[in-house]
Amino acid sequence: MATLLLLRHGRTTANADGGLAGRQPVELDETGRAQATAVGERLRAVPLAAVVSSPLIRCRQTLDLALPQSSPVTDEGLIECGYGNWEGQPLKKLAKEPLWPVVQQHPSAAVFPEGEAMAQMAARAVATVRAWDARVTAEHGPEAVWLACSHGDVIKAIVADALGVHLDLFQRIVVDPASVTAIRYTPLRPFLVRLNDVGGDLTGLVPPPSKRRRRARSVDSDAAVGGGAGAAR
Repeated sequence: MATLLLLRHGRTTANADGGLAGRQPVELDETGRAQATAVGERLRAVPLAAVVSSPLIRCRQTLDLALPQSSPVTDEGLIECGYGNWEGQPLKKLAKEPLWPVVQQHPSAAVFPEGEAMAQMAARAVATVRAWDARVTAEHGPEAVWLACSHGDVIKAIVADALGVHLDLFQRIVVDPASVTAIRYTPLRPFLVRLNDVGGDLTGLVPPPSKRRRRARSVDSDAAVGGGAGAAR
C-alpha cells in the first residue's frame, strides 16, 4: 500500500493566544507561515502522488506556502473536530468545564455541546485516510507517497488507530504544528513510520521500487524481526 504523510497546519493566531479555534477561520501567524515554508523545503524532495486537505483556511494556507505547485483536493473528512460552543474560547477557561476531564481521560465519551463527538471525529477521519490510501495505491501503485494536511486531534486519532490503541489513550500522542507523521497501511496492519517529525530528512520515507511483487500481500504486512536495517540514509 501507499505511504501516507500527515501534515499538521502551521501555528495559528489561536494557537499563539491559547484559544481553541475549532472550525473558525483562524489563519497562520508569522511563526506558522515560517513553519509552513520550512516544512515545504523538506517535502520538496518527496514525490507526492496526491495532496488532500482539510477545507479550513489554516490548512490551505499551510499548503500554499509548503507546496505552492500542488493542487490540493479538499475533503470534509479531514476537517477539525466540531467543538461546538467551546470554539473560540480560551483553553484556561475550558479547563474549568465539567467536560474537560472527560476530554482528557475518556475522550471516546466526549460529546461537545452543539458540536461533534470525539469518537465520531475519529471514525470519519480514519475512514477518510484509509479510503484515500486505497485510492492512491490503486491509481499510483504501492510505492506511492501522498499527503493529507489536517489538525492536531484529527491526526492524533488517526495515529491511535494505526497503533491499535483505544481512543481514550490518544491524548498521550503529541502532534506539533507543521509536523509530519508517516503511516504505511498494509493488508494486515498499519505501520507508524514516523511521528511528530519537525526537522528530519523525509526522503527515507519514499519506498524503493519493488523488483518483484509476488507474495507482496504477506511480505508487506510482516514486521522486521529484530528491528530491520531502517531506511537508507
